[in-house]
This record gives sequence, C-alpha cells and structure tokens, in this order.
Amino acid sequence: MLIGSCHCGKAGWTLEGDPGSITACNCTLCRRYGALWAYDYEGERITVSGETGSYTRTGPETSSLEILFCPTCACVLSWRGLRLNRDGRRRMAVNLRLAPPDLVSDLPIDHFDGLETFDDLPSKGRCVRDLWF
Repeated sequence: MLIGSCHCGKAGWTLEGDPGSITACNCTLCRRYGALWAYDYEGERITVSGETGSYTRTGPETSSLEILFCPTCACVLSWRGLRLNRDGRRRMAVNLRLAPPDLVSDLPIDHFDGLETFDDLPSKGRCVRDLWF
C-alpha cells in the first residue's frame, strides 16, 4: 500500500497494491501541477481522505475530470473522472509526488502527450527518481 499526504497533512490518499507505471503528462493542467499519476478506480484501490476542494476546467472544452486538492495548503491530491466508464466505474489517479520518495523512486515513468496527440510517448527508461533527484 502507498500513502500520500498534502503538505499540511489534512488530506491524503491511499493506493492498494502495485501502482504500475506512473504517468507524466504534458497537458495544460498536469504540466502546471507537475504531478505524476498512478491510476485505478474510485472506491476500489484508491481512497482519498480528509477535506478536499475541487477544480473543474470551464470554457469551450467539455471537462472530463476534476482535480481534487487540499483547501488548506493547495497540494494537488488526485483527479477524478466526471463520467462513469461503460462498466459503471469512475477512473481516478493519485499524485505520486505526495508519497515518500523512497517508496516510489524506482517506479517506471510513462510519458503521455495530453497536449497534442493524446497518445503514449515512447519510453525513455526513466523512473520517478530521475525526475526528482
């Protein structure tokens, strides 16, 4: 199990089991937040705890997710899909940057082009420690 918490400790998340590879995305939100995402589904392997605020993009694009953050220290905890998948589950991701570095440093990084192509990019063989240290 991995545990992540915001800077002030009032909100956090848990992720049960193997987080798999971690995603670094270059979309207009993720590149500003600097988040590294680990995925699953709400109410399954991911649990968010504490009080959270949320942000949903407004404008000409239809938003597909909301960002959950701590209302006290503003750390980005996770994102949550606004619509259920066809199987009735809601996709979520937690921000691995809130986890202790020694527990996630060896996890491989996948790069996702959320800005232009919406495709996975070729692997460069990097892991979380390569972006942190």
